[in-house]
Amino acid sequence: MSSGKVLLGLLAGVAAGAIAGLLFAPSKGSNTRKKIVKKGKNYEKKLEKKFSKNMDMANKKFEKMKTEVTDFAKKNMHKAEQVKEQVKNQVTEQVKK
Repeated sequence: MSSGKVLLGLLAGVAAGAIAGLLFAPSKGSNTRKKIVKKGKNYEKKLEKKFSKNMDMANKKFEKMKTEVTDFAKKNMHKAEQVKEQVKNQVTEQVKK
């Protein structure tokens, strides 16, 4: 499941829970608001952890890909230099003839 869908589901759940809590609250409004704030903060912490985890994973994948592309470029640059040298030698031989 994509992180966007998880975030949307999480936000919808928080909103639905807050509304239901207000409508069916057996305690005073001030107590209910405190509970909602507390739950909201808990959800916020969980969301921050998930976001941080996903960012770490994305950074690791990016670094791995960057390393692979750099290695590929270095490897092929060496081959390109060899081909360039071969062409240069062939042109030099053709000019001498």
